[in-house]
Amino acid sequence: MTTAITGSGRPARRPGRTDIGAQRSRRIGFLVVLLLLLVLVGLASIAVGARPIPLGSVWDALWSPVGGENDIVVRTLRLPRTALGIEVGIALGVAGALMQGHTRNPLAEPGLLGVSFGAGFFVVLGIFTFGVTSLFGYVWFAFAGAFVASVVVFLLGSLGRGGPTPVTLALAGVAVSYLLRALTSAIVLADQATLDAYRFWDVGSLAGRDASIAAQITPFLLVGLVLAAANAPGLNLLALGEDMARGLGQHVLLTRCTGLAAVTLLTGAAVAACGPIAFVGLVVAHLARFFTGPDYRWLLPTAGLAGAVLLLAADVIGRVVARPGELQVGIVLALVGAPFFVFLVRRRRMVRL
Repeated sequence: MTTAITGSGRPARRPGRTDIGAQRSRRIGFLVVLLLLLVLVGLASIAVGARPIPLGSVWDALWSPVGGENDIVVRTLRLPRTALGIEVGIALGVAGALMQGHTRNPLAEPGLLGVSFGAGFFVVLGIFTFGVTSLFGYVWFAFAGAFVASVVVFLLGSLGRGGPTPVTLALAGVAVSYLLRALTSAIVLADQATLDAYRFWDVGSLAGRDASIAAQITPFLLVGLVLAAANAPGLNLLALGEDMARGLGQHVLLTRCTGLAAVTLLTGAAVAACGPIAFVGLVVAHLARFFTGPDYRWLLPTAGLAGAVLLLAADVIGRVVARPGELQVGIVLALVGAPFFVFLVRRRRMVRL
């Protein structure tokens, strides 16, 4: 550990190599714990359901299937559902951390820029105008809606001399979200068939999704994660303030655009596959920040793993509490996330970024 002399003549403590090494070890340790938890909840997701399957049978179905009933349930239903839950949880967790970093808003989550509402509005248009009823069709309409909503929000937030700022982006996102929600409600209330189809998608669920859905969104998620990783160093500099970031050579507009593209890809793909699932990005971003600190190079992967653990755990809980039926994961997360949201609002010291 090294020391320096402050203006008052007293020595000021500077972090030494021992402190940095200990912090790095804590971060790695927490990532390892999350990986272990993800394995455990993944096994629970495959084994738990309306038909409980022993772990031994799960192992046999995964590595030496013989075509039995348990093998079919595990390989065609629960394994794709678990894989999709991991993908969507990672996407929403990383997107939530990016949203809070770019907007400087501790209560931000992926829906703040209108991405979720844009996806929902385009799904309704697809159902009402083109008669789309399959999840395959929902994916592409939802992704297109997420992209269009993000672009509109960014253009509105860029009006004026200052260009896009956290405040203008957040305000534009709220305005666009309310507009899209109103348009969506107008369509679904005018057509009963559209309302019935939209209601199933809008609740937010992993049920009924096969392996093809996970395969369709994987390319978008991979590109989004690459952009998020590239965006992490720039977010660290933006946390010092835009003027300081510019002084250090950071291209602020490029950093904002990269983050917006990552959030659009991650949230759009997740919402397209499972519907709008709230609170994942909000909860796990704060949890990750508590353990890793503000460094986005560590915060983003931690938030992604925590998002996958939370989403799968909520899905398993939904199957247990309503057996032999199930409670949709969007409902379970709302029951968990709403009290957490109130807690964040009341604990201002915790949510300060």
